[in-house]
Amino acid sequence: MEIQNKNKEYTSKGNIVYSCQYHVIFCPKYRRRVLVDDIKVDLEEIILNNQTEYDYKIIEMEIMPDHVHLLIDINPKTGVFSTICKIKGVSSRELRLKYPCLKKRIPTLWTRSEFISSVGSVSLSVVKQYIEDQKER
Repeated sequence: MEIQNKNKEYTSKGNIVYSCQYHVIFCPKYRRRVLVDDIKVDLEEIILNNQTEYDYKIIEMEIMPDHVHLLIDINPKTGVFSTICKIKGVSSRELRLKYPCLKKRIPTLWTRSEFISSVGSVSLSVVKQYIEDQKER
C-alpha cells in the first residue's frame, strides 16, 4: 500500500512504512559502450520486470551506452546494496545468455562497483531532472 504525504510517497508493508530513495549508477566492465539497441531495451525490461520479486520500485531510469542511472525506492529490510547486486546479477545472466557477443567483449557484464547516494539532500525532482538530462549528453 502506498501513502502520499504532500510530495513524498510512503510504502507500507507489514509492520514498516518507508520512503527510501537512492540514486544509483553502475557501469559495464571497462566502461564498454555495450548498452545499446536491443540490449538496452532488454536491460530496461529486466529491471522493470523484477521490481516485485526483489522489492524495489523504479522511479526513474536512464540507460546510457556505458552506464545506468536508477532512481529507485528500496525496502530497507532488503537493503540497497543487496538489491543492486540482485539487479546486476540477474541482468548479467539474462543478457549474456541472450547476447553471446557480450561474453566475447568483456569477462563479466558489470564492474564490481556502483555509486549509491541516498536522495535527501536534494529533492526528488532535482534528481529526476538530472537523470532525464542524461539523454541529451
